Amino acid sequence: MKVSVYNIQGEDTGRKVELPADVFGIEPHQHSVWLDVKRYLAAQRQGTHKSKERSEMSGSTRKLHKQKGTGGSRKGDINNPLYRGGGRVFGPRPRNYDIDVNAKVRRLARRSVLSAKAAEGNIFVIEDFSFDAPKTQDFANILRSLKVEGKKPLTVLPAYDQILYKSCRNIDRAAIAPASDLNTYQILNAGALVIAESAIEKIKENCE
Repeated sequence: MKVSVYNIQGEDTGRKVELPADVFGIEPHQHSVWLDVKRYLAAQRQGTHKSKERSEMSGSTRKLHKQKGTGGSRKGDINNPLYRGGGRVFGPRPRNYDIDVNAKVRRLARRSVLSAKAAEGNIFVIEDFSFDAPKTQDFANILRSLKVEGKKPLTVLPAYDQILYKSCRNIDRAAIAPASDLNTYQILNAGALVIAESAIEKIKENCE
């Protein structure tokens, strides 16, 4: 599959680049995508939730009144979950939400969402670029010239670039990522992919 290469002014350079068919041209496998997105979202959970149970509450452990002869119900201590301020029954405890997904399935999921984006025509290849200093307006102009600023664009670079990252971070609904860190959720969540020309090979390596 061949796509046009644009410059930072959004103009077609007249060159075309070949997108690897085994990465950008496969039949999407929906179940692997679901599994990998589920894995990613589960990994974002801290799992530090905690509520105090009966034995962890501060309060007297004295029995409120004798077991029999009062005409009322039996009562233990004031930390009873039935009382206001008592402990919680079966409350949340710290836990790990991580889900294991086979590496082959994760790679298949990445190829599936990349292929879906390519089929939709939402992949734009741009010439490699860099800034001397962080400049949000210049980065926004690039997205505007490609007509993707309103599409939740994800810019994929061959490697992490702190200056470009700082230039992009204040642009609403825009994101940036190195090709080596690209994951299924990022691609699926983006409306359009803006890929630096030299990042295509890195993406292929990340999906093999």
